[in-house]
Amino acid sequence: FLAQSPQFYKQMLMAAGFERVFEIGPVFRAEKHHTPRHLCEYVSIDFEMSFIENDEDVMKVVEEMASTVCRVVSLKCREELEILNVEVKPVKTPIPRIPMREAYRLLEAEGFKPEYMEDLNPEGERRLSNIVEREYGYEQFFLTEFPWKPRPFYTMRIEGEPEWTRSFDFIWNGLEVTTGGQREHRYHKLLEQCIEKGLNPEDLSFYLEFFKCGIPPHGGSGTGLERLTSVILKIENIREATLIPRDPERVIP
Repeated sequence: FLAQSPQFYKQMLMAAGFERVFEIGPVFRAEKHHTPRHLCEYVSIDFEMSFIENDEDVMKVVEEMASTVCRVVSLKCREELEILNVEVKPVKTPIPRIPMREAYRLLEAEGFKPEYMEDLNPEGERRLSNIVEREYGYEQFFLTEFPWKPRPFYTMRIEGEPEWTRSFDFIWNGLEVTTGGQREHRYHKLLEQCIEKGLNPEDLSFYLEFFKCGIPPHGGSGTGLERLTSVILKIENIREATLIPRDPERVIP
């Protein structure tokens, strides 16, 4: 099978002594959704970092990346932006952090009923973005403290509140651009969570073995390059943000 992401391997490198790992590479996904925001092949910008306090350290890196990308693009690509008739606005920092519990409340107050303890659907993300822009004047925000149910087994849970996690999505103009958070680094907890999610630890032994000898607190994120391009250039269909798009109905050319 083609790997969906380098997640396991980034974490394994944390155990090997690499304090920071960065990767820009292709991701292949058996995507079922035929929408303007999904691709079966895309480029992912990934990083993982050790010795963090919590997911806030990871969000600060994502925040700095977004700010730097917009600043550099606006300075170095003026001619291209003029041709495209696009103005790249600077990213205002610090970017708001909105816990999922607060997001549910804000959406319900607007008459939208999200599914509690689940991820927001695209319509929920768009509506929440409108609220953030209207109330706070920001195009971007971090959706934090995701519920445990929709998150992967390796996600760090909040101490004393196991139904919530130290993970986030970075939303930009209504589109999820980045997913990240703190990972569970304690072997016994990781094993418990693996079983709780209905997975067979033997199938993941190549990954779990790295945690037996100890691994520092760590976290990271993955950003879709085509989605990032789409929000910066205000492209409505993600297929226009890549040279040769691949979706459930297009594999050639």
